[in-house]
Amino acid sequence: MIKCNVTINGIVSRTASMRTNKEGKSYIGFAVKTTIPAKAGGCKQVEIFVSKDGTDAELPSYVAGQRIGLKGVLTFRKREENLYLNFHAESVDFLPENERDAIEGTIKFRGTVGKQVEKKRDKRGNPYWVFSAFSTEKHEENFSFTWVRFICFTAEKDGWLHPKA
Repeated sequence: MIKCNVTINGIVSRTASMRTNKEGKSYIGFAVKTTIPAKAGGCKQVEIFVSKDGTDAELPSYVAGQRIGLKGVLTFRKREENLYLNFHAESVDFLPENERDAIEGTIKFRGTVGKQVEKKRDKRGNPYWVFSAFSTEKHEENFSFTWVRFICFTAEKDGWLHPKA
């Protein structure tokens, strides 16, 4: 399980519509595009599906092309080779202070550490740890694995940080 408490700043890419979940509860659904840093100083645009409790009266507020800020919980779902980013918004800011695309917050990861845990040093000689870990998710009869690369900026190795045997 990968769960993140984050703030997202991005552009509405699909106009909002009312949807219904499996339990029959209605919610507002729309998509937001934002840019995240990638390797070698580049950037990658990602699309995030957003759900938010709300009513029909709120739909006109979510217009494609509009910049918004969102606070809530981001989860990752993997189906075959596709990775989906799903976000449940707790609050929406239609006039965000910052015009910069961003996803910022904390991650809660439940999974297994990979086979390598490396201690490295930055340019100033400060130690840090680099490792990969994966989370497993079952969908129907199939399992999918999502790998995440972590960098831990502490000098001491935490007790839970051991490579898989």
